[in-house]
Amino acid sequence: MTNKLGHRGYIASRAVNGNRVPHHVQNLVVREYANRHDLQYLLSATEMSPENCFIVLNDVLSSLDKIGGIILYSLFMLPKDFDARARIYDLLLQDGRTLHAAVENFAVITEQDTHRLEEIFSLAGIMDNCLPAEELRAWMN
Repeated sequence: MTNKLGHRGYIASRAVNGNRVPHHVQNLVVREYANRHDLQYLLSATEMSPENCFIVLNDVLSSLDKIGGIILYSLFMLPKDFDARARIYDLLLQDGRTLHAAVENFAVITEQDTHRLEEIFSLAGIMDNCLPAEELRAWMN
């Protein structure tokens, strides 16, 4: 059923995981992901640039009855706050919708997938607190 409704792309006007990627490149990645996974691609919604702004994402989530799910450019476009992410997972899964991350080639289809995704966020948080390679080398010498 979700395949027939189509999946809304979701791209960003701000840096994603520390990288700025032009809109047209994000759209190419999302569209190619949809093609590879046989998902009907619906034009992308573009989030505003302020950090921690999710107005457009919330708008997309409010229209889940009209779409089969969301294809994020990257999973790191999701809120950093666990409770906010959990709310998104619940909204999607309760209606049988799916969440996809094109760059990471990752899909949230079941609750088990949300646990895997949270492990990725935990590891990313650990990595954010690690010393950069050049500082680590200096510290080891």
